[in-house]
Amino acid sequence: MTRKPSRRREMESLCAEVREDDGMNPKDFFRKSSSRRGNDRKDFQLCRQVAETLNLVLRSGQNDDLLASVYVASVAPAPNASQLLVCLAPLPGEHVEERALLEQVRAVVGRLRAEVASAITRKRAPKLLFRFLATNPASEDRR
Repeated sequence: MTRKPSRRREMESLCAEVREDDGMNPKDFFRKSSSRRGNDRKDFQLCRQVAETLNLVLRSGQNDDLLASVYVASVAPAPNASQLLVCLAPLPGEHVEERALLEQVRAVVGRLRAEVASAITRKRAPKLLFRFLATNPASEDRR
């Protein structure tokens, strides 16, 4: 029974020097890199929809003055669109205690996620993570 030569020896006999791309399928090697550009656009589109929806829900108040005194400053994928980081900031002239606000958000996060799920067209509603920005980002931009 003859033994098959190793793949490395076979490659060495066919070329002058072995490189890391040797042995790869040329279709894979010359394929354009899988750009996430299209996915990023869709992720940011989703973030914008979620921000608009949450701002509308927060504005409605529904017997909650604490949530009505903040707005959604930004929404970003964290680390992808299955989980979104929502940054809340106080409305101009409002003073909001962070601990009280985050407790109130935890109490209604299910309702907020349900509102987001009804506003977007996705198979699964993204998980929402909340962060409070103590200062108003809009006022910092004017400085």
